[in-house]
Amino acid sequence: MFGRLRANPNKDLEKEIGYSFRTRQLLTAALTHRSYRFENPGIEFDNQRLEFLGDAVLGLVTAAHLYEKFTNADEGTLTHLRSSIASGKALAKVARRIHLGERLLLGKGEERSGGRQRDSNLADVLESVIGAVYVDGGFKPADKLIRKFIIPELDTNSDNVWDQNPKGKLQEVAQRTLHCSPHYRTAGEKGPSHARLFTVEVLLNDVSMGRGRGNSKREAETNAAIEALERLEKEGR
Repeated sequence: MFGRLRANPNKDLEKEIGYSFRTRQLLTAALTHRSYRFENPGIEFDNQRLEFLGDAVLGLVTAAHLYEKFTNADEGTLTHLRSSIASGKALAKVARRIHLGERLLLGKGEERSGGRQRDSNLADVLESVIGAVYVDGGFKPADKLIRKFIIPELDTNSDNVWDQNPKGKLQEVAQRTLHCSPHYRTAGEKGPSHARLFTVEVLLNDVSMGRGRGNSKREAETNAAIEALERLEKEGR
């Protein structure tokens, strides 16, 4: 698909990511935004196909990591974690750290509109680089790249993700420490139809661990999960 280039304009990037391309033009393609291709008719490729592939490889590696780390978490919890901590914002942070924005080939319009620092562009180019490494060297170097730069971000951000999802956190803690899943039941509801107040109780192994109130069952369940987590923390779970 690609020919070999004599010069290596991205040698510093290869050093940064710890991988040397055999087909250097793959890396050039990974750094080429579609706007640059559109404004330069002689360019035959951009990074969209590599981004598609890199996203799939990234998904596999992060899913395997979460599966290994959270051994008792169910599918829903793992899916939530993966989607939250492998978000565009998190990937853009990694892309900035290895200076991918500075190396992007952008069209003039995209450049003027701040595209070099746009989170979506940065996340896309990171996934494209992963895809390029996979095409050039196979799964092993792509896995190594992800585990070197992205997995540490997943581990750093995982606690913040749980803070945003008390029900998910309670489920992970309950499965890990008590080998059960939380069960929520409505303990009461009152008020007019336009302003209902729900009370929900959460049980672990048939033992009530928390109660919460809210204007919806979902809000009440979240508050019940928060109370249960506080109780488990006091118990040293």
